Amino acid sequence: MGTLDLLMEGYTVHKIKLNQNTEKKLLIFLFTIIPVALLLLFSYYPLIKMFQYSLTDWNGITPDPNFVGADNYRTVLTNPNYFAVFKTSLYYFIATFFQLGIALLFATILSFKVKFANFWKGVLFFPYLLNGVAIGFIFLYFYKGGGTLDTVLSFMGLDDQIRLWLGDRSINNISLAFTSVWRYTGFNFLIFLGAIQSVNPEIYEAAEIDGASQWDKFLYIIVPSIKNIIFLNIILGISGSLSVFDIPYIMTGGSNGTTTFVIQTISTAFKYNKTGLASAMGIILLMIVIVVTVIQRLAIREKR
Repeated sequence: MGTLDLLMEGYTVHKIKLNQNTEKKLLIFLFTIIPVALLLLFSYYPLIKMFQYSLTDWNGITPDPNFVGADNYRTVLTNPNYFAVFKTSLYYFIATFFQLGIALLFATILSFKVKFANFWKGVLFFPYLLNGVAIGFIFLYFYKGGGTLDTVLSFMGLDDQIRLWLGDRSINNISLAFTSVWRYTGFNFLIFLGAIQSVNPEIYEAAEIDGASQWDKFLYIIVPSIKNIIFLNIILGISGSLSVFDIPYIMTGGSNGTTTFVIQTISTAFKYNKTGLASAMGIILLMIVIVVTVIQRLAIREKR
């Protein structure tokens, strides 16, 4: 039997006797009520309000916006100035596969006995620890005229290959996508490394006895063992490519054809004071991410 002391203004009123099961439930309730309250207050309540604003023409200032129904959603889906910026996400989506390929390659190599393995693991994961603002300024200097990249190309005698890396519309999104690859490869690397190291070592030993090469181990042991993790990283890459914000915003401000859907949403809300329309854009992005997540869960469930 447990006891719960009720204190009021410095003195004990009386003791309530509780059985062990009731006391356990009370403790669980007390420990979860605050996190749940914070979740409802800072996640679900703003989401509900954003949906309400998406049905109005609110400009972020007036207290009484007009109800417009689905007009904001119709505008986003039919006006190319809003929805066409998803084309920019294709650069980041394609870059995701290069990112996953590099991460899987190094995770496979470093999962076996390699000299200075811990050092290389740290080198690969370190960029992910950096703040997005810091990475933006690092690569601004890297890409600027006469910066690091131009200096390296000049040293190699490739002066004719020097471009306006962030100013040329034909390559600026590629430059930004490369920055994203450099930043997030370490995250995928860490996930792949953990998955590969969870494979039973006896399987590798049996494969060696049968004369399997390193490539055979990768193709017939590692890949089938971590296929769900690979698929999960692809889904994460799709979601990430849709919600890119900090790198293009810091490095180009979304100018010269580098605007992403998130940057467009923020500009719509705070630059053009179309908060209702921006709320509809946010809801649409949320629904796309939810659909991608559901597809991921269904696909993984079918594979099991």
